[in-house]
Amino acid sequence: MIQKLKSYGINENLIKDLEYFRNYYKVDKNVLSRIQEPKSFYYGVGIWEQALYALLNGQNILLVGTKATGKNILADNLAYAFSRPKWTISFHNFIDADDLIGVDTYKNGEVTFRNGSITDCSVYGGFGILDEINMAKNDAISVLYSALDYRRVIDISGYKKIDILEPTRFIATMNYGYFGTKELNEALVSRFAVIQMPDINKEMILEILLGSFDNVNKDSLKLFSEIFVDLQEKAKNGQISSKSVDLRGMINAISLIKKGMNPKQAINMCISNKVFDEYERKIVQDLITLKLPEKIIL
Repeated sequence: MIQKLKSYGINENLIKDLEYFRNYYKVDKNVLSRIQEPKSFYYGVGIWEQALYALLNGQNILLVGTKATGKNILADNLAYAFSRPKWTISFHNFIDADDLIGVDTYKNGEVTFRNGSITDCSVYGGFGILDEINMAKNDAISVLYSALDYRRVIDISGYKKIDILEPTRFIATMNYGYFGTKELNEALVSRFAVIQMPDINKEMILEILLGSFDNVNKDSLKLFSEIFVDLQEKAKNGQISSKSVDLRGMINAISLIKKGMNPKQAINMCISNKVFDEYERKIVQDLITLKLPEKIIL
């Protein structure tokens, strides 16, 4: 990853500080398996440098943007670039404080405390990815306040206070306009450095696709990146919803085509069939039919 960042043009001083961080903060052997190389690379020098400046300065970051702007890809890349074990917490209505901090459980006939994901992340000096944080319940979020600010502690009632290890960082992601999302309160937002994620352009999408597959035809992937940008533009203009603007779906469709599936069937399964409004689905299918040939060489 370091060589990739160097060749990509990231600020040399940031690279040096990143290398120092990686060498200085060791990783417990029990969690080495949580250091996972991401399948895709995030393309965007400016965003990379903003994130590195903040994280190297000890801050947590909030990645904000619409669907398919690469928030999760960047979060995974950052955890790997810093060579830290990663815990991913996907927030939803059923996640509560016990899931994050921990809960009493029985072990060998005795009551003992089982760490939650945030606690484990903190004691091992990991990177916590707080996915879709604006879908979290208030009582779940409230337990994070002391972990995210200058105190850097988790106070477990009836047990102990946990001091969060120095290399621990939290990266939150937030989408706009999804069902079940809400505005974050000022107290929470103030604990993050906020990065507004730009829409990814055709060149960035092509780089992501090229990085996701080995031995593929570049011209064919250019065609898929053009389809994605067209869908993205229609969603931005309000002609369709964002349901079909699905980069994971596009990557999955290309995988099916590589396995021998008909291109249009694969795209329909992974992109247009996710749109349940008939009129909108027809718009998406027409765009795909116009762009995509019956046969394509990958």
